[in-house]
Amino acid sequence: MGHNHSHSHNHDHIRGRNLLLSIGLNILITVAQIIGGLISGSLSLLSDALHNFSDVISLIVSYIADRYAKKAASFDKTFGYKRAEIIAAFVNAATLLIVAIYLIYEAVLRFLDPQEIESGLVIWLALLGILANGFSVLLLRKNSRENMNMRSAYLHLLTDMSASVAVLVGGLLMKYFGWFWVDALLTVMIAVYLIFMGYDLLKSSFKILMLFTPDDIQLEELREAISEAPEIKNVHHMHIWQLNEKETHLEAHIDFFEDITLSQFDVILDRVEERLFHDFGINHVNIQPEFKKDDPKDVIVQD
Repeated sequence: MGHNHSHSHNHDHIRGRNLLLSIGLNILITVAQIIGGLISGSLSLLSDALHNFSDVISLIVSYIADRYAKKAASFDKTFGYKRAEIIAAFVNAATLLIVAIYLIYEAVLRFLDPQEIESGLVIWLALLGILANGFSVLLLRKNSRENMNMRSAYLHLLTDMSASVAVLVGGLLMKYFGWFWVDALLTVMIAVYLIFMGYDLLKSSFKILMLFTPDDIQLEELREAISEAPEIKNVHHMHIWQLNEKETHLEAHIDFFEDITLSQFDVILDRVEERLFHDFGINHVNIQPEFKKDDPKDVIVQD
């Protein structure tokens, strides 16, 4: 047990260190691209800088959430800060969409008023963005598979790297072909990509915050699975929600055919919990046993 705790602590430390390193790299990129964008007149470079700036804020939010999520529960915070990372993921996804809408607005203005751009500076700063963001993506890739907060930070950095690649291509086209309209086109493409990447994460984190039933759980199917126990007459007043990505909770009232003892109920409850965990991934179960109680027997009861 002690070894596992040490391994987990070390893993958390590495994750936090990687986030801090990514924050530092993104601050460097943002400053360089803002200066370069103003000097060169490139909207796509400035849009990439704005995107990078939003990433700096998002990574800081992710880092704070990562630290808070480790705090222990207390009498006035019985769940601790387990939802901090979900809130961070929601905020990060929302900023992606807001930035995308602003970039489209700026791109439309640039389409109407094209300007000559210093493409050489655009090319070098795009290369800097690719290298720095690519390194940050590699740092966070492993943690992104198991944590929504880290996945939101990873997506921000991945879209940044993709945007820098697009800016590099645009810089080359402007330098060798004089296609300055490509700058505005790339800005729109970056914005559309941000919307595509951000919407799914926003929807997923919103569902958890609103205590919606997880998409992969069918309530009627789950109810039938519980009702297969011969002692159970009815399952009603059900609530299923996720506290975070690792904890799925079920709360329900179960009506029994007979007035069973508490020890008999414990035996049945063990079987129900085992079934719910293995078949539905539910790891926190709160059951209220009943016998001939006069209350609504609907599956869903408005509290």
